[in-house]
Amino acid sequence: MEKIKLTIDNKQVEVAKGTTVLKAAQQLGIDIPTLCYMHLNDLNIEHKPAGCRICVVEVDGRKNLAPSCATEAAEGMVVKTHSLRVLNARKTVMELILSDHPKDCLSCAKSGKCDLQDMAVKFGIREIPNQDIAEMSTYRKDFSPSLIRDMDKCIMCRRCETMCNDFQTVGALSAINRGFYSVVAPAFEMEIEDSPCTYCGQCVAVCPTGALTEVDHTNQLISDLANPAKTVIVQTAPAVRAALGEEFGMPAGTSVTGQMVTALRELGFDYVFDTDFAADLTIMEEGTELLDRLTRHLNGDKNVKLPILTSCCPSWVNFFEQQFTDLLDVPSTARSPQQMFGAIAKTYFADKIGVKRENLVVVSIMPCLAKKYECQRDEFKVDGNPDVDYSITTREIASLIKRANLKFEQLPNSDFDAPLGESTGAGVIFGVTGGVIEAATRTAYELHTGKTLQKVDFEELRGLGGIRHATIDFDGLPIKIGIAHGLGNARKLLEDVRSGKSEFHAIEIMACPGGCIGGGGQPLHHGNSKIIQKRFEAIYKEDAGKTIRKSHENPYIIKLYEEFLGKPMSEKAHHLLHTHYVDKSKKIIYMK
Repeated sequence: MEKIKLTIDNKQVEVAKGTTVLKAAQQLGIDIPTLCYMHLNDLNIEHKPAGCRICVVEVDGRKNLAPSCATEAAEGMVVKTHSLRVLNARKTVMELILSDHPKDCLSCAKSGKCDLQDMAVKFGIREIPNQDIAEMSTYRKDFSPSLIRDMDKCIMCRRCETMCNDFQTVGALSAINRGFYSVVAPAFEMEIEDSPCTYCGQCVAVCPTGALTEVDHTNQLISDLANPAKTVIVQTAPAVRAALGEEFGMPAGTSVTGQMVTALRELGFDYVFDTDFAADLTIMEEGTELLDRLTRHLNGDKNVKLPILTSCCPSWVNFFEQQFTDLLDVPSTARSPQQMFGAIAKTYFADKIGVKRENLVVVSIMPCLAKKYECQRDEFKVDGNPDVDYSITTREIASLIKRANLKFEQLPNSDFDAPLGESTGAGVIFGVTGGVIEAATRTAYELHTGKTLQKVDFEELRGLGGIRHATIDFDGLPIKIGIAHGLGNARKLLEDVRSGKSEFHAIEIMACPGGCIGGGGQPLHHGNSKIIQKRFEAIYKEDAGKTIRKSHENPYIIKLYEEFLGKPMSEKAHHLLHTHYVDKSKKIIYMK
């Protein structure tokens, strides 16, 4: 690889040809401030539109200042990153951006975690001298079941556009208008709900301001917890425990399961349960469905739909309901663990404790924004009463714990309540890409072969590659499995299914990077691949520490079927634990 030498702030550095000035400076440990720039190593995404001009530097021999994020280093180049000309230019740019930005920082959802706010502090900006130049835009807020878009706060960094269109290939966002009125929004300035948005929340995760935030349910939760007429129970997703500690200064990858349970009890929940229990239940239903399709396929049934597609991720479900409507009969009909839990809680558990359905409030804590939308789907309601009343994110529950003045890092460990809090290692790994299909494989293998699986760790299904594939030997029957995380990667596998080229028997798909551990509601990781990797390791460490690691061996799952459901895929189980999919293509307006 060809190398070049350049000088930055009187320090010489050698870099590969094609390296940007920003990257070269980083190699020297020189910090050049950035705002619109974003680099996500794991996703192979480098967003460098050079739009904000905060990263400008002075290059000898060049008349204008150069954006370091998009300027390629050249042999012999001499760069100054902090000359007075550079410092004044950056400050002027920041002042112009702030001149057209709302001043509601005290009540903004991103206050304290806002890149724009941090940059203003860094530049020492205390007054906005260009208010008379700017014409304050007057866009309205746009609400959806999962996220809020406030275009007045958009600074046109276009990070969200890159995540939505390049990584997810959803196509819900695009730049519109010019000058002070330029923003990133759905095409034709439509409502979010009329766009192809899948509510994955990756746009929220990368937005540097309050232009994109989640719908906050914490005040509603406080009201419910204070209502003596309500019994309030909570379920917690596996990915939450692998990331929640980050909000309290703990190292990434610290599993805080026991402390989380204690904190939730301190907040006033009547019962603290685990979504992992419902993940085990999902495996019983989805695994049985997989084996049923495989058996019929092996017996020559040409109408059987393979590959079976997992259905746990609501963002992914939304995606195929909008863009792959010809494949609606291919995914598993099994509900997600969140919704299975809600259905069981408001029937089986409500009967056990003698509480009427309408007086039982089921709350979920999820790493995901699409779960907020999923709760509100009509098929998950009985006479208008939802199986899961609402979902809050990892960030929201962290905020509520802080509001309650709980010293999270000092809390003792405690256990989930029974019966909906007992789970296996298979339930835990639902939080990572490849985990759902590995959990299903552990159970499906034993149900199909009648033999005990000696090694439950299917290493070939693990990893953080965007698209992966493996063949698992079911005692002489080779099962071909595909795995994808990120909807852009999912699209590639679905195009093969649509064209008849897919050779897989089963495909697992998750919308977010790394799976649920990289969900849009998790503590912000700013593209740090090490954080995602640490969360990944925490999930598998918890799985390895479980006494029982196969879903079908969970004694409380066995008891649930004996007492209430009968058997997997029974009429009662199908009614409560399965669903159908809807053609949403006609409701969506696509950008050309």
